[in-house]
Amino acid sequence: MKPVRFRRPPSRQLAAGARKPATAGHAEPLSPGAQQELVALFNAGHYSDLEDHAGRLLAQHPGSGFAWKVLGAALLSQGKDALHTLQQAAGLLPGDVETQNNLGNALLSAGRLDEAVASYLRALAARPDYAEAHNNLGSAQRSLGQLDAAVASFRRALAIKPEYADALTNLGNALKDQGQLDAAVTTLLRAIELKPNSAKAHCNLGSALNALGQADGAIASYRRALELNPDFAEAHHNLGVSLYEHGQPDVAIASYRRALELRPAYANAHANLGNALGDLGRFDEAVSSYQQALEIRPDHAEAHNNLGNVLKDLGQLDAAVASYRRALELKPESFVTHSNLLFALSFQSGQHVESRLSAARLYGSQAALSARPYAQWDNVPDPDRCLRVGWVSGDMRYHPVGHFIVGVLSALGSVAAGRLEFFGYPTHPRGDELTDRIRACCTGWHSAIGLSDERLARQIHDDGIDILIDLTGHTAGNRLPMFAWKPAPVQATWLGYLGTTGVAAIDYLIADAWTLPQSDAVNFSERICYLPESYVCFTPPAVDMPVSPLPAIHNGHVTFGSFNNLTKMNDAVVELWARVLGAVPNSRLLLKAKQLREESVRQSVADRFARHGVAAGRLILKPQAPRSQYLAPYAEVDIALDPFPYPGITTTVESLWMGVPVLTLAGTHFQSRQGVGLLTNAGLPDWIAVDADDYVARAVRHAADRQALTALRQGLRQALLASPIFDAPRFASHFETALRGMWTKWCDSRRGN
Repeated sequence: MKPVRFRRPPSRQLAAGARKPATAGHAEPLSPGAQQELVALFNAGHYSDLEDHAGRLLAQHPGSGFAWKVLGAALLSQGKDALHTLQQAAGLLPGDVETQNNLGNALLSAGRLDEAVASYLRALAARPDYAEAHNNLGSAQRSLGQLDAAVASFRRALAIKPEYADALTNLGNALKDQGQLDAAVTTLLRAIELKPNSAKAHCNLGSALNALGQADGAIASYRRALELNPDFAEAHHNLGVSLYEHGQPDVAIASYRRALELRPAYANAHANLGNALGDLGRFDEAVSSYQQALEIRPDHAEAHNNLGNVLKDLGQLDAAVASYRRALELKPESFVTHSNLLFALSFQSGQHVESRLSAARLYGSQAALSARPYAQWDNVPDPDRCLRVGWVSGDMRYHPVGHFIVGVLSALGSVAAGRLEFFGYPTHPRGDELTDRIRACCTGWHSAIGLSDERLARQIHDDGIDILIDLTGHTAGNRLPMFAWKPAPVQATWLGYLGTTGVAAIDYLIADAWTLPQSDAVNFSERICYLPESYVCFTPPAVDMPVSPLPAIHNGHVTFGSFNNLTKMNDAVVELWARVLGAVPNSRLLLKAKQLREESVRQSVADRFARHGVAAGRLILKPQAPRSQYLAPYAEVDIALDPFPYPGITTTVESLWMGVPVLTLAGTHFQSRQGVGLLTNAGLPDWIAVDADDYVARAVRHAADRQALTALRQGLRQALLASPIFDAPRFASHFETALRGMWTKWCDSRRGN
């Protein structure tokens, strides 16, 4: 979007008129010499001199449309407010196409998009081959979300001027917005070829490469843009985004801060700075960054959403839910925010599963409206043939889901060789050593990064996937809206989320009878596929960490512990754990969580327990340890306490692995019964409480029997390895049977047709 440049004054002189304020249809002439002076100053870039000279001329000739026109173009070139000036010019020169184009630019800058479109269309009505106006019209249409129209406008500009680099750059952006990322990269590379020193083109190429998951190329493009223009705030910001997504939040912070030095009111930079700070556990600073973004742009839906994420991590669930709801008011089509809301509701102790089902079904109905589901598949309905199983997840890496699945895939590769083959569709831009191990178990591997739901669904459909499994649910990196396209004839969800997805196109949820009783099945949009023992199978930790002696022996007191995310520690949990501490004299409670690096969070935790009579000295508060040492703190814990209604899964298994028994409270629904399933399969039913009073009584009884705790600690790891929780071949056999049952039912339904 650039103002027109003036190469010569009009060839004819306008008739003279009275000197009075400019009005539409009343233009006063300037002499050819005066016009030439203005044009020369404009083309030389002497804008300050031009403003002074134009001011003097307009004092004498306020009805000179030409002076208003050139002054408006000069103001636009400097990024100044030119709207009033160009409105004056347009009133005096209603048929001047250059003025209408520049007025459109000023309206676009002011956010008056519909008026900008109208102004560009007036220019084009007078001059259909005006390439700049077509290009600028495309920019306005893109801002309005009219991507097809924007692409058409940019292409019309290029049909008139094939080597119009700015139009190519804008076309590349619009193609990126449409999800045509390869075409966007090709277009932007052509723009750079024509205009190699265009910082904007390099920056936009970086955005397209970043969307494709090519972080290294994106970072290089942003850095090239900054070589060309070191004060390019957008390039600093976008470099921060790529660095953040490349797993370098600390380096990203420097880029965001530089963008904010250059443009203090840059709302997106404040919001993304909050993301990086939150990832580093600097939650108070993150909240402050989001609040600054919202002071600048109260309608910034993403900032409301991300503020909700941090508030959730801080355990401020009511405030988090309010932030998500505000984000959805502003952007109701945001599947990410809707998933975040559903996930946050799962932590609230007062939430009813029926209301969560209703909210999930609303999500599912919106996903269905955005999809065009497949109704035909080329999959041969043979119940006995080798099946292609696809996995869609952002967690096939160092993540609890990754640790669960890697052992299962390896075992399935042995137990079901020739009967099952696997395809991975990772939705996270980065991989690691665990990703490599998972990928090695797969026949096919296609990154979902940069693929629209339609394109990802087409890839899965073309791969001939028979059973497609979501491993993420309503957690980060999910592609649940893509499942609404029904790219595979059978679809299921497993592991990643402890509730219903609400997506009608997902046929099954995989669980076991311990965790999901038949009475709870009505709270799911999916049919329940029951595995006979445990629905999870963990991979032994790769850390060489021996089981320590019982710490109570040398401490002289029992130490309870929880290494769960503090978001799970709602007020009801604090109250019950305080009762346990009160009932076991001299006992301590060790909490380890990422949030505990913040002094304000540690103080908040101490204050919450103080309200129930627990002195701060009885609390041991630790931040997360490095991965190589993350199991070491279990050496300080005698008994682990499970939160509710969102109990631990990975933390429970890790605790048992380290010889530390876990006391859990049995709920009535899938999410709240995770501890029941794990402890039952581990042979520890005596550690399952039926209500709060029973929870306290069992804590007191187990804490008093140091001899039994010592014996249990010494033998728990070996017992766990022999249980269904770690017996991967046994689990793999059950899992294959479940998959074959799903497939056979589909085959039967096809024969029925």
